[in-house]
Formats: sequence, structure tokens, C-alpha cells
Amino acid sequence: MQIETERKFLVTGDGYKAEAVEKHRIRQGYIAHDSGRSVRVRISDGQGFLTIKGPYIALGSRPEWEKEISLQEAEDLFVLCKPGSIDKTRWIVPIDSFAPLGMKDASRFFEVDEFHGENEGLVLAEIELSEADEAFPRPSWLGKEVTDDKRYYNGYLARKPFKSW
Repeated sequence: MQIETERKFLVTGDGYKAEAVEKHRIRQGYIAHDSGRSVRVRISDGQGFLTIKGPYIALGSRPEWEKEISLQEAEDLFVLCKPGSIDKTRWIVPIDSFAPLGMKDASRFFEVDEFHGENEGLVLAEIELSEADEAFPRPSWLGKEVTDDKRYYNGYLARKPFKSW
């Protein structure tokens, strides 16, 4: 099992779209969500995923286990999900598209989520890091950090959509 360490930011403007190298439509629901733990089912580009996340062990860091499952299995599991779901387009933006020479890193990228439905209007960027305080280049469209604000986590947004705040 791996430890996922990510930082989350609001996005200002849509400059990320010109820098993106791919995008994916994602639908996800939560089978369970309690005390910082979650069991999530996701469908992206016709493929299913089952993900289990543990409670946070540090700001932005938590254990995560994920398994690819068939589209049919994912559709079947959606029946078990709690009310509320996430619908978003995920844009993949490599750091190399905006980083200064000394900070280029072909393995690093931002995942920019443009939400639809009840969370329409919300755009968030995440970056996975080796350590929470690791330095990384910041594109001009990267806004306020919200890593420590649970309202911006998908599990919360599924239960209490952005439009209801």
C-alpha cells in the first residue's frame, strides 16, 4: 500500500487548458465514508476503479489502495454508493509546460478538476509530492491553497456540494 501525499489549490482562470496534454471525464461515488476513511468507486474513460483511502497521517498524506476493475463491476458498485456523486473533467498538466529550467520534471504534473453538476463552477488543482513541503513550480493559474480545508475534498463535495455552501 502506498502513502499518497498531495496538495490542493483553487484554480483561477482557464490557462491550464492550453497546457494540458490530456483530459478525462470522471464519475465517482462513495460506498463508505467515515472518520477519514473512504471506499470509492470511479469510472473514467470506460474503465472502473475501486479505491480505499485511510485516515490522514499528516496534512495531505494518507494511505491509499486502488484496484482497476471492469466497467460492469464499477457500474454494479455504483448501486451501493451513498447519495451524492462527483462528476468532473480532469485535465493533466505537466509541470514542464510552465516550469523554469531548474525545476523541470517530466514525472510531475497537476491534475486539474473542473467539476460539473452540483459542484459546477469549482475548479481545483492537485499535485502529488514525495513530501508535503517539497518545492514545486507554481503556474499563474494556481490560486489559494486549500489542502487543509476538508470542504474541497471529493468525499465532502459528494455529500455537500459546492453550490450549497
